[in-house]
Parts: sequence; C-alpha cells; structure tokens
Amino acid sequence: MNKPTVKGLGEKHFDEVVSIRRHFHQNPELSGEEVETSKKVQEKLTEYGIPFKTGYAEHGVLGVIEGDRPGPTVALRADMDALPIHEENDHPYISKVPGKMHACGHDAHTAMLLGAGKILNSMKDELPGKVLLVFQPSEEITPIGGAQPMMEDGVFDEHEPDMIFAQHVWPDLPVGQIGCVPGPIMGASDRFKIVINGAGGHASMPHQTVDAIIVANNVISSLQTIVSRNVDPVDSAVLTVGRIDGGSRYNVIASKVTIEGTIRTYKPETKEMVKRRFHTIVNGVAESMEASATIEYYDGYPATVNHAEWAEHVTDTAKEMYGDSAAPEVNPVLGGEDFSRFLLKYPGAYFWLGTALPGVEKQKPLHDPQFKIDERAIVYGTEMMAQVAVDALYKGAGKNE
Repeated sequence: MNKPTVKGLGEKHFDEVVSIRRHFHQNPELSGEEVETSKKVQEKLTEYGIPFKTGYAEHGVLGVIEGDRPGPTVALRADMDALPIHEENDHPYISKVPGKMHACGHDAHTAMLLGAGKILNSMKDELPGKVLLVFQPSEEITPIGGAQPMMEDGVFDEHEPDMIFAQHVWPDLPVGQIGCVPGPIMGASDRFKIVINGAGGHASMPHQTVDAIIVANNVISSLQTIVSRNVDPVDSAVLTVGRIDGGSRYNVIASKVTIEGTIRTYKPETKEMVKRRFHTIVNGVAESMEASATIEYYDGYPATVNHAEWAEHVTDTAKEMYGDSAAPEVNPVLGGEDFSRFLLKYPGAYFWLGTALPGVEKQKPLHDPQFKIDERAIVYGTEMMAQVAVDALYKGAGKNE
C-alpha cells in the first residue's frame, strides 16, 4: 500500500484549526488550570470520533488513533497552558482574561494537533500502527512541568510509543520553514533564588552594618565569571540574574537582598560544574564580607536532545513536502522545554515551525506581551505533525516486515 500524503489537507482544514486556535487564545488558562482547555480538546476529539482518556497530570488528555494494520506506535504532543502575561495586541481575538495570555503559542500547538488528529483519523484505514495525541498541561511551570506527571499517571501504560514528536512556533523562521537539529536543540533550564542576609543600619554609619546590597553586587559580579572563566569556550552556558529586591529607604542600609535568576546549559557535565561553582561563589563571597546567604536551587527541565535518526526524519519530511529550502540549517538555543523529559525515555524529535510575520523587521519574541504569529503557519504545522506521524509509522512498519 502506498504511503498517504497529507499535503493540501492543512489548507482544507485551515479555517477550522484557526477558529480553534483563536478560541484558545481568547480563553487562556495557566499551568494547572487548563480545565476549559481540556474540555474543548475532549469536545473536538469526540466530534472527530477519536477515543481518548483524561486525568493525566490533572488536565492532560490522550487521544488514540488505531490504524487498520499492525505497526509501531507514534506519539504527537502539544502543550496547552498560557502565561501570566497581560496581552498588548489589538487583533480582534485578544485574550479575554486580564493578566493571562498565550504568549508562547501553545494555543496554536493544541489547535494544530487537533487538526492533525482529524486528518490522521480520516485515513486510519491506511495507517500501520497507532498514533497517540498527547495534550499536555503545565509546560510552563519548571521545574515540575507536566510531562513527568503525565508519565507517572500512566499516560503510556496501555499504549507505549516507539517514537515521539512535538513542534513549537518559532518567530525567528519564516512561514514555510521547519527547524530541526540532531542532538541538543533546547537547553537545561535551572532556577535559583538567593537571599543575602547582612546587618542594616543608618546610611551615615556604614561601619556599623553589613550592607546586603554591596554583598549582592559582589555576588552578582562574581557569578558572571563562571561562564567566562569556568565553562569551556566551545560549550554553552548562560547565567542570568533577572530580579533583585532589597532595601526599604534611601537612608537605610539594607539588611536583606533577594536575587533570582536562571542558569541554562546543554551538557549535563557543564550543568553540574556551573551548579557547583554557583554555590561555592555565593557562599564564599557572602562569608568573605561577613554576611550569610541562603540558596534555593531548582533543577529544571533537562536539555531537549533530539535523537539523530528522528531529527533527520523530521527534516526529510519537511523537504519531501515543501522542498529543500523548507529545512534550513538552524542553531540550538538555550530556552527550556518540558518535552525534554519525554525524550529522556522515548526516541524522537522536537522541531520549530516558522511563524514570522511578513514585512516585520524585528519580530516580537516568545513570552512578549505583543507576541503574534502569522496564522498561515498553521497549514504547515498541521500537515507536518500529521505527515511526520505517517512517515514514522511506515518507516517502523517497513523495518518489521
């Protein structure tokens, strides 16, 4: 039997998938709150005749499409949660919920997976094996996430995937291009919180105090030496301080300062070295200045590491459908991604879907209150998810013949 192709079907279902995406965009729900989003997913799966189970990591949903012939099992994953960001766009379907926004494209991910599921279910008599539609909550709440809780709740106990795929909207690529690389594509995303405790006093008598602001300043400056002087220049690491809070009045020397930030790496050994140096420097600097430091360090998502075979598979699918120019060479980034935990257990790949707005020189990045996508990308994302699954099923079935 010839392998079916889905090219053109994304266009056919475009209006419906866009409508679903806009519904999610107008009704964002934060991590752990995806009650109505989950209900909408279940409603559409029921409409499409796709059986499903729910309750994984509270609001997660697993749809199952059974092909008419034996073969492997392919999982496709989409994340569902929004961010605590107030939208500043002016299009007609902006968020209806103050302070909440789909600023990372999860609304599009969920809608495109529903569209891909509808397409795949319509051709299940041509499919060798199963396709699992994994709708994941809580991607944005590192270090907990939703992937590991879904697996702990048995999302794959009955149907275990032989390979797994996910995509993410990407404003750095134009519509029609797919970015995928073997090996690390996203970084490990650790978080930290430091509380510097000194001794406060009057601003005119600093000799009687231990100025927590001065200590914090030295801690921050010293932390920046980790990447420049401890990380091999051919490796990658980022240490960013994103928040400082301290002091109460202009003429009072602060007794306490809180510092929060993130550490991003690719290699596990680099992560552990940076973490070790981080603790040594914070405690050492504080002690040398007669202060003390309390550290809360959160091991976040591990690096998202694509399996070479399946990264190549994604690239081949993109080129076969849209031409060689559809799969340009891209470089990995140090953003964190909960899909990494699925890839620790199952082979697969994570790829980027170009969504850049045409004619806009500087695209708004992910997590920006003015983030937008070119909805024409939905055609490509819907087709890619479906065709990647079809190609993987036929590839796996061919190996077993």
